[in-house]
Amino acid sequence: MDTARRAQTRAVRAGTVIIGAGHPLVVQSMAATRTRDPEATIAQVRALHEAGAGLVRLAVDSGGDCEALARIHEALPQVNLTVDLQESYQLAPQVAPHVVKIRYNPGHLHHHEKGRSTPDKVAGLVEVATRHGCALRIGVNCGSVDPALASRFGDDQAGAMVESAVQHCRILDDLGFHSYLVSLKGSCPELVVAANRRFAALMPQVPLHLGLTEAGMPPEGIIKSRLALEPLLAAGIGDTLRVSLTLPFDRKWEEVAAGRQILDDVAAGRLLEASGPGIRGLDIVSCPSCSRVENSAFVDLALKVRETTAYARLSDITIAVMGCRVNGPGETDRADLGLWCAADFVNLKRGTEQIGAFRYDEVIGRLLEELDRLIEERARGPRGRNGTGGQALPDGGGSR
Repeated sequence: MDTARRAQTRAVRAGTVIIGAGHPLVVQSMAATRTRDPEATIAQVRALHEAGAGLVRLAVDSGGDCEALARIHEALPQVNLTVDLQESYQLAPQVAPHVVKIRYNPGHLHHHEKGRSTPDKVAGLVEVATRHGCALRIGVNCGSVDPALASRFGDDQAGAMVESAVQHCRILDDLGFHSYLVSLKGSCPELVVAANRRFAALMPQVPLHLGLTEAGMPPEGIIKSRLALEPLLAAGIGDTLRVSLTLPFDRKWEEVAAGRQILDDVAAGRLLEASGPGIRGLDIVSCPSCSRVENSAFVDLALKVRETTAYARLSDITIAVMGCRVNGPGETDRADLGLWCAADFVNLKRGTEQIGAFRYDEVIGRLLEELDRLIEERARGPRGRNGTGGQALPDGGGSR
């Protein structure tokens, strides 16, 4: 890793760690338990901290989550807790006393208080962060970019993401607030590399939080994460990272181990080289199990999707399995087939088309029907929705 390049970023303190300015890269993770269940969350946060996570993030969406957060902080004062507000940025005053960093998503600010300007909303966050000594993270995600920017940039997703981040950096800078980081995440390694390279060239002083969101299940999710993170780290880009894996709750610490291994491998020059233009064959995109997942059966469903679709491994098809509303709609819109999981049912989609809502115990059968139909269509010659022709299996593709 090019430490001279990393030294150009400014230092941002988050509790007991300093991010940027050449300091050691910080590996972080996120609890998968529901924040409003403080006992379970305390146990998981402790496990992540003991595995080596320098920062542990929680999701907060309600007053009940805020009350539980206070109990978690009281029980674990040694842990650098951060919070992910997503659509609930108005809760910042309640969470700030208990965390060292607050992440907000620029793409979600427009959903609420529409009569209030974005700079004014950000100014409110800055006031809270300043009063409580918190850092901020501008967390841009390709699945939830502001619709106006997404429309303006069209197919240039990286451009839309970078513009969103730059706009918010300028807002914070104009307010005289510099204790912030930026993340530009997506589920495609090539997109993550492109967006972060472009942003780093434009604003080299801003520390970057690296990550491939919705990386999926190990070992594939670790491979995709390496393809996204290693080229950036090897170029000296990045100051903190998270490996976002779909894992059972009791194995969440494996995210930290994967992140530390990636850092060790990059430092030793052991880089995973991408073969061809990108991920080929069947690609299962699944979000990391987190406290926003509306049904813990989501993790089992993702594993079942991988198991039952293995026969289509040579087909150039993307299946997205998403556990909540935050990035579920956007990621499933871009996939060939998508499962967007609610509490009691699963929305099955083909691209942007809604096929139907099915029970958890029946959706796999319908998914396989759609998968077989898609393989057969591509074997006959028409190009796929995303302009990829696909590839039939030697035995005819659709047979199971």
